Amino acid sequence: MVARRSAPTERVVQLLDFLVEQRGKRFGLSELARELNMAKPTCLGILTELTAGGYLVRDPHTHVYGLGPALIAAGRVAQDSFAISAIARAELAELSARYRTTCTASAVVGDRISVLESTGPGMVKMGASYHFAPPVGLMYVLWDTDAAFDAWLAIPPTVPLRQDEARLRQVVAECRERGYLVESLTAAGRRLYSLLAGVAARDLPDELRELVGELVSSLGERVYLGADLRPRKEHPVSLLAAPTYGGNGRQNMVLTMYVGASITGAEIARRGMALVAAADAVTSASGGRKPLEDRTAGRPEASGNATHRDGAARPTR
Repeated sequence: MVARRSAPTERVVQLLDFLVEQRGKRFGLSELARELNMAKPTCLGILTELTAGGYLVRDPHTHVYGLGPALIAAGRVAQDSFAISAIARAELAELSARYRTTCTASAVVGDRISVLESTGPGMVKMGASYHFAPPVGLMYVLWDTDAAFDAWLAIPPTVPLRQDEARLRQVVAECRERGYLVESLTAAGRRLYSLLAGVAARDLPDELRELVGELVSSLGERVYLGADLRPRKEHPVSLLAAPTYGGNGRQNMVLTMYVGASITGAEIARRGMALVAAADAVTSASGGRKPLEDRTAGRPEASGNATHRDGAARPTR
């Protein structure tokens, strides 16, 4: 069966490929249209959209176009993901086989969360992406520097949120010390967050945003704290998550294990440690390293534990 091609998409790829081949040289609209044999209105439409997304930049004085910062972020993540893809997939496949569940590796690319690997039953679509803004994305900054955490909190939320500062700080401190996150969501909650993950705040009318906001728990409320879990009691768990780190000691991916059922606190701990071991194996095999305790400077170095010295997170607001 011949795959269906998209002519408009082909022109976008053609334009990007041309600029990459020029190694930093910039061109005006007329030059690009002529070089690529495109109609000027078509070329302008592509340039406008790519510039709006940060994939190109336009000089306001000379009106020439060049490659933009969004491609840098995408390229770095792609480079890292290709380097550790086989390692992550092997670890995820082992977890999926052991617990008969879906496991994923994902990371933030630009302003989107992208799925890089998926194993097990009901595999998540590779390349699936979600808007990176509260309430979506806590786990992608949870084990990073405080500066990265604060930057995420400063992003306009998809819907209005109630902020419990004390609990959120406790979530950060405990997850950093424990090494993994335990998230609980009802079936309705999972559907809601799935819908919110795919939209930007500006895409929701104000009245709808306020209404949905009433249904959304505050940041941190859907994360179990240590005091919430009892070894013999069953707790409804949506997923577990643990971080991997790059060579600079910064969090670069999140490995997740889906549960979607009620399991005991003891079983949560067993699965959490198994997930952490897998994430640590990916970090080590890819040349990464865990950060030092102090994450405030934004330049963490190699170490084991990741909590603050006094056991409390310091997200400066």
